[in-house]
Amino acid sequence: MRKIILFMSMSLDGFIEGPGGDIDWHQVDEELHQHFNDQLAAAGAFLSGRVTYQLMADFWPTADADPASTPEMAEFAGIWREKPKIVYSRTLREAGWNTTVVPEVDPAQVRALTAEPGGDLTLGGAELSAEFLRHDLVDTFRIYVHPVLVGGGKRLFPAADAVRKLRLAESRTFGNGVVLLRYER
Repeated sequence: MRKIILFMSMSLDGFIEGPGGDIDWHQVDEELHQHFNDQLAAAGAFLSGRVTYQLMADFWPTADADPASTPEMAEFAGIWREKPKIVYSRTLREAGWNTTVVPEVDPAQVRALTAEPGGDLTLGGAELSAEFLRHDLVDTFRIYVHPVLVGGGKRLFPAADAVRKLRLAESRTFGNGVVLLRYER
C-alpha cells in the first residue's frame, strides 16, 4: 500500500509563502536540493493543486537547459518531467508533462490510487493539503522547517476541528539550518 506524504517547506512561524506569495526565503542549497531529489525520485507520483502545478510547470520543464541551473536543479528538472503528476483543479482542463487533471478530491479515488503498485505519493500545496487533511488522507508529514520568521503569508496547516496525534519518525538538521521533521500517523 502506497502512502500519501505531505512534503512541504515552511518557515519557523508556520508559513509556506510570505506576503504576496514570496518564497525567496526558502534556503535550498546543494545539500538540501540533493536530498529533495533523492526523496522525490523514489515517489510514485506528485499530487498538487493547480497553483502549485502551474508554478512548477512555469520553470521545471526546461530548467536543465538553463546554463544558470545547478546540477541539482538540472537533475530535478528530469525527475519532475518524467514523474506522473495528478493536478486537482476545477478550472484547468489539460496539462502536459505526464500530468492527469482531476476536478476534485474524491477520498475513494485517492484510496484506490494508494492501492496501486509503485512508490509513495507526494502531496504539495496548501489548499490541496488542507483538503487531504480534512479527509484524513495524509499518512506521513515531511516538513522542512527553514530557520526564518516570515511574519505573514500562507500557513501550511489550516485550523482543525480535532487533535491528531503523530509519531516522530525522523529528524535531521541540514548544514544550512533547515530541519526535517518526519511524522507518521
